[in-house]
Amino acid sequence: MNNEPKNSAPSLFRNWISFVGLIVGVGALFSFLLLFTLDALSKFSNPYVSLLTYMGVPGFLISGIALFLGGAWLERRRRTKGAGISTLRLDLNRPGDRRVLITFISGGVVFLLLSAVGSYHAFNFTESPSFCGEVCHKVMKPEKVTHDHGPHARVACVECHVGKGVSWFVKSKISGSYQLYSVAFKKYPTPIGTPIKNLRPSRDTCEECHWPQQFVGNLDRTFTYYQSDATNTPYSIRLLLKIGGSDPTRGPVGGIHWHNLPGNNVEYVATDAARQKIPWVRVTDATGKVTVFKDKNFTNDVSQMEIRKMDCMDCHNRPSHRYLSPERAVNQAMALKKIDPGMPWIKTNAMYALTRTYTNDVQAQVTITNLLTARYPNDPRLPDAVAAVEQIYADNFFPEMKANWSSYPDNVGHMIWPGCFRCHDGQHKTEDRKLSIKANDCNACHTILAQGAGAELDKLAPAGQKFLHPGGDYDGSCTDCHNGGP
Repeated sequence: MNNEPKNSAPSLFRNWISFVGLIVGVGALFSFLLLFTLDALSKFSNPYVSLLTYMGVPGFLISGIALFLGGAWLERRRRTKGAGISTLRLDLNRPGDRRVLITFISGGVVFLLLSAVGSYHAFNFTESPSFCGEVCHKVMKPEKVTHDHGPHARVACVECHVGKGVSWFVKSKISGSYQLYSVAFKKYPTPIGTPIKNLRPSRDTCEECHWPQQFVGNLDRTFTYYQSDATNTPYSIRLLLKIGGSDPTRGPVGGIHWHNLPGNNVEYVATDAARQKIPWVRVTDATGKVTVFKDKNFTNDVSQMEIRKMDCMDCHNRPSHRYLSPERAVNQAMALKKIDPGMPWIKTNAMYALTRTYTNDVQAQVTITNLLTARYPNDPRLPDAVAAVEQIYADNFFPEMKANWSSYPDNVGHMIWPGCFRCHDGQHKTEDRKLSIKANDCNACHTILAQGAGAELDKLAPAGQKFLHPGGDYDGSCTDCHNGGP
């Protein structure tokens, strides 16, 4: 009787498919652990890193496991059908097998190193504006371009749109998942709406860098305009913006930032989603005195409405994605001599070319070139003017997404959008109608030092002077005539 044990069959997992699945699974597990550690140690929570860590990499891990188990299942079928055993064998007594083992170990080490480097760079890339604006959200081209030309170009998207904290991290993950669905199935609106309702308060994001108490004193600004006439008559205004501050140890308390003084509490009710119509305002000062201002036609019960506490974002609502209006952009280009102001009617013609209806960028560039060429044939200044106007269009107009200056109200100032005059229109008064929020009081927020052109700008008036409208006296709001277009 032969008592020697029979040689057991090799493991079902000893096949090339399971072998490849093992490599993929180990690499994915390694990447997951690395990304998980980076995400946990990151200063800001990024929903896209989370999608990569908890959805992308696990997909490869599951694929590796599926290959590993699938290879065993196929190997079992092979043996059941009598097709023999797979040839994946390793015998260290054979030089060839030893070389295979050394090659596998070396390749595995290189693979893990590449996985580590790739995971780290993938983590950093998902933190970048390029990822948000180009890869995952191609529909976000308008936001990406304006962000790159804005004052916060070096600030990552997630630092403002997500920020720190678990609750906002979870909210952003839910929002990010829906955004992915919207992009994949083209459910997004055109233009993309401003996330007003779910935008974090400025104290949680902006004030990570900005310190409101340090806003002290006045800012000296000169605004250069060109009139829409044959000679593009220049008209400039030099003024002091009374920014003010809230720390009495550093300077006078007050100014434009009075609205956010620690002792003041300004609340309001808006009747539209964009917060452009504000019929009711309540002010509580440092002594606890409460004053309510409201438009005479507003009779709603505010207890049934959302009362919002005013913060920086109520005025600085376009801190990163600014779309210049045609008027402002052309004025700026002419002031910088990118467009020669000596070209007759150039402001009017440039604005006309910019505000035609176009279906795509290519059509816009061709039409702008043709329009200006027809107006200024053989003019040596034409190429520079065409290049400047085309650049303005590329930076501020996005026809496929229907995005431009007219799509997004900008509440800083009061030139094109109501801005300050949403409240400071003279119509918001107390119940007895004796007190009102001041309107058209130019010296409340700024002091006009000089205005006009040429030598007139050298005649400074430190105490300020009355605004002289270049088109004659006008007592209405700027927005009655100025809409940013022709």
